[in-house]
Amino acid sequence: AHLAALVLARGGSKGIPLKNIKLLAGVPLIGWVLRAASDAAVFHSIWVSTDHDEIEKVAKQFGAQVHRRSPEVSQDSSTSLEAIREFLNHHHEVDIVGNIQATSPCLHPSDLIKVADLIQKEGFDSVFSVVRRHQFRWSEVKKGENKMTEPQNLNPAKRYRRQDWPGELYENGSFYFAKRHLIEKGYLQGGKMAYYEMRAEHSVDIDIDIDWPIAEQRVLSFGYFGKEPLKEVKLLVCSIDGCLTNGRIYVTEDQKEMVSYDYRDVVGIDLLKKRGIQVRLISERDCSKTLSAMRLGCIAKVSATNKLQVLEDWQKDMGLSWKEVAYLGNEESDVECLKKAGMSGVPADACTLAQKAAGYICKSNGGCGAVREFAEHIFLLLEKVNSARKQ
Repeated sequence: AHLAALVLARGGSKGIPLKNIKLLAGVPLIGWVLRAASDAAVFHSIWVSTDHDEIEKVAKQFGAQVHRRSPEVSQDSSTSLEAIREFLNHHHEVDIVGNIQATSPCLHPSDLIKVADLIQKEGFDSVFSVVRRHQFRWSEVKKGENKMTEPQNLNPAKRYRRQDWPGELYENGSFYFAKRHLIEKGYLQGGKMAYYEMRAEHSVDIDIDIDWPIAEQRVLSFGYFGKEPLKEVKLLVCSIDGCLTNGRIYVTEDQKEMVSYDYRDVVGIDLLKKRGIQVRLISERDCSKTLSAMRLGCIAKVSATNKLQVLEDWQKDMGLSWKEVAYLGNEESDVECLKKAGMSGVPADACTLAQKAAGYICKSNGGCGAVREFAEHIFLLLEKVNSARKQ
């Protein structure tokens, strides 16, 4: 049976414009679930259904195929079921649809693998995700009603302690798998049904977690970052022009060059060093006088005609795996370095090719705090590494 992953990503959003491709922890929101679906390796095809050109571009960057949905199922009033049925009408090869919500960035491949087994090997017609919650419910009393609220799932005289109460299961909206015959009848849940209980820390829903910074913290702590385990970063290589500086060169009347930098980035470099992370700088031009004036105390390679070769030499000399190397670049000459490094980032104003190659896109421009921001990103991922070790 052909199992297709389908992510619905309409361009319109009343709350957050183009929310589906807004950067969350440096990755487009939709990218988190597409990465998980790809690495699960249980889908015969992975699709994004959208009506927007920019969402289509991002979907293809993450290896998904794109179904251009019609205007009829792209309205504010359109339902997920309508969009899924339209998709099936155009893709007769698909037998089972795994509808994955773009707003669930903490989804892991292991969850998708288990759900695929439930529907393909154990014969369930539909499977949906739930999360266990320990919340006491009370009846609603509407304004003007002359009655009291009533407990719904507790006895106030004997309130359960959390550890003594199993809680209740709630849909968390991460995914809905269903066979074609059910969907064609107008159901996403039906037939022989099963739920799949996800871990509470993986149940992040951006539709509910409107506070984007909080959602980013959750993703950095519990999100899925790829097949290979994370390692501690021991070396950060930073491109000077356009990352440490804003790329502008000022020339005085007596032909002396001047550049500007942000003191926050200097603090970021100092913090990295205090955490035992070596920082090295690289530039295609000869800016040795500028570096000397900045007094950063970092090993630097200027007039570098081949940045990748310099990076490989440093990596080998230090005896590091690529997972232990981070790279911050912004130009086409940085692309191969960004692809090689275990952790890669670019400033917000980096060129398009560099942005596509990077794992993290800063909110800050080059020379305006991007180095400090990327340093903070490294620290958060190091906390994730340490947490995984303890577990």
